Amino acid sequence: MKIGVGLFGNNGGHQIHGELVNHPYAQIVATAAMDTKLLAPEQQFDTDIRHYESLEDLLKDERVQVVSLCSPRRSNQVNEAIMCMQQGRHVYAEKPCALHEEELDLLLQAVNETGCCFREMAGTGFQQPYLAIRNQVLSGVIGEVVQVFAQKSYPYHDGRPQDEAIDGGLIGQNGIHAIRFVEHVACVQIKEIHAMETKLGNPCEHGGLHMAASMLMRLDNGGVASIVANYLNPKGFGGWGNEHLRIFGTKGFIEAVDGGARTRLVVGDHDWGPVDISQPEENYWNRFIQTLLGRAEMPVTLEDELHCTRMAIRAKKSANQQQTY
Repeated sequence: MKIGVGLFGNNGGHQIHGELVNHPYAQIVATAAMDTKLLAPEQQFDTDIRHYESLEDLLKDERVQVVSLCSPRRSNQVNEAIMCMQQGRHVYAEKPCALHEEELDLLLQAVNETGCCFREMAGTGFQQPYLAIRNQVLSGVIGEVVQVFAQKSYPYHDGRPQDEAIDGGLIGQNGIHAIRFVEHVACVQIKEIHAMETKLGNPCEHGGLHMAASMLMRLDNGGVASIVANYLNPKGFGGWGNEHLRIFGTKGFIEAVDGGARTRLVVGDHDWGPVDISQPEENYWNRFIQTLLGRAEMPVTLEDELHCTRMAIRAKKSANQQQTY
């Protein structure tokens, strides 16, 4: 018997319907507030999949065991996640799962009180080439991590919400990936974070969308890190995401640049060249389902996973306290 999954919303573009085509352990049983044209043809014509108007109606469907949230307004998602868990459903949620620390604490409290599993769609550091870099860092080959530089750049398009409550804004939905680079790939937790952001370059004259952000961090081990996040990736780059990650340690450095297309490991006086990325990457959703079935464990604890979200929230709070241009 497969785990029944309910899909709520498709805001953010990361709804998991594609993952559920012929999935061995899970299947869609219901949707709500979702464009069903996004479903695969076999899912669109599957009469066992019921379509509802609201999350409340979806939760009345007893076949739903897990809810995947890509809520129409990200500012509502934390309350929707708590509602799902209070009704006995596990939750897999688009990022950011919360926009304020108090909300994040309430969510963690609901996990403890209900016994339901909650996870954010936080697989950034477990995709290649970042999984291979993570493993190299954990092996100690570059020594202790001293400094990290991370970049996350996406293109601007007219569909980007000017209201940050819809998708979490630049830091919450874009910069959080770079925060995960620091914590899940360089494997050092952030202790302190500060940020500044700007609306310069926003083609909407009175729009609320921030176009670029810079973040500065103190790491738990005493090291430092910096992040660049923006919506300034031009089409000529040739890829959706223009990511860079450089991790400097006491013995050498390791990097992935140009959207992960090129990697390099240098230790001491030897350039080892590209990193071996032949290891299959982790599918975070599959690992979540396997964990529910008792067949696996998640690669990081929930606290470590959501610490990145907590740091994104603090970065946004810091940016709000600065002058915005």
